[in-house]
Amino acid sequence: MAVVIRLKRTGRRNRACYRISVADSRSPRDGRVLENLGLYDPVHPTKEQQSTLDVERARHWLGLGATPSETVRSLFKRHGVFTDWGQPAKPRKRPGRKKVTATRTARIATKAARTDAKKARHSARVAAKRAAAKAEASAEEGA
Repeated sequence: MAVVIRLKRTGRRNRACYRISVADSRSPRDGRVLENLGLYDPVHPTKEQQSTLDVERARHWLGLGATPSETVRSLFKRHGVFTDWGQPAKPRKRPGRKKVTATRTARIATKAARTDAKKARHSARVAAKRAAAKAEASAEEGA
């Protein structure tokens, strides 16, 4: 069973309030939960009272392997769940430039040469078709 820590929407229309809940990943967002860890009220005017969280239980569930959603992860950072507990999840890998090695340079050069040859063959075929069409048109005019 994959366990996730996510927000469960409560409150009324245009005045959302959320519960920070631990649930099975297969259950719906507002469905059955294993445990409620706290509340998150994004509309509340003061930052301090926007969210409440049971930090010890959050650490317990993280220790058991529960994966928090992105929003819950940011709430956990705000409440200091990850301090003195270990590192938060690894930062996402951002695609960077690959290091250019000699073999990579050679591979790129061969690929460019193949592409150039392919373009040349295509241009020759197109030119031959145009010449044939021109010859056919002139033959029809002469007849």
